[in-house]
Amino acid sequence: MAEVTRLSVARRLDRCTVLGPGVRAVIWVQGCPLRCRGCVAAETLPFDGGTAHSVEELTDWLCGLPDIEGVTLSGGEPFSQAAELASLLDAVRARRPELSAMAYSGFRYEALRRGGPDRQALLRRLDLLVDGPYVASRQHGLRWRGSSNQRIIALTGRYPDLGTEPDHSAGVELSLEADGSLSWAGVPPTPGFREGLEERLAARGFVLRAEERRET
Repeated sequence: MAEVTRLSVARRLDRCTVLGPGVRAVIWVQGCPLRCRGCVAAETLPFDGGTAHSVEELTDWLCGLPDIEGVTLSGGEPFSQAAELASLLDAVRARRPELSAMAYSGFRYEALRRGGPDRQALLRRLDLLVDGPYVASRQHGLRWRGSSNQRIIALTGRYPDLGTEPDHSAGVELSLEADGSLSWAGVPPTPGFREGLEERLAARGFVLRAEERRET
């Protein structure tokens, strides 16, 4: 029997407009070897958390989503599950070749290029990469990034106009799930966003689900 390829996933979202071009699905993987000071989603850092999903299951989910432009991979650290994510992108594009792929990484692009074959394979399948660790002292309200050291790197010609578009924060989005839970996605433009949001919601009797995007 063939071995089933599985990903450890912290969260997934079927529609998001603040983590890449257009309307995108987002997968936050579980586990990150980095410990960026000020990370707003510390719950995604341990490798022993998350939920296991097969590549087939995630492929069916992504390919069944209407009106999305692509998928954004975040976390956690996507390049810690590079082989599995490369397999996922291959499976998705076999059925929906028009979908684009974007990923976040706390590692610099140059380091990823020098990495092992799995990391290089994932790089080859991406259209966009946001690289570099979140640095709290360089917090800035930039498009899709948390600090000014982070870069948006075009790896294909899919988005030729990125360099001419305004480089300011895309903001955050709140999502109310069917079970009544509230979560958010995006890159906070200001430090202390999570703490402030949780305090304001708690004052009104709401508890924020502990699944958000990190800034690294």
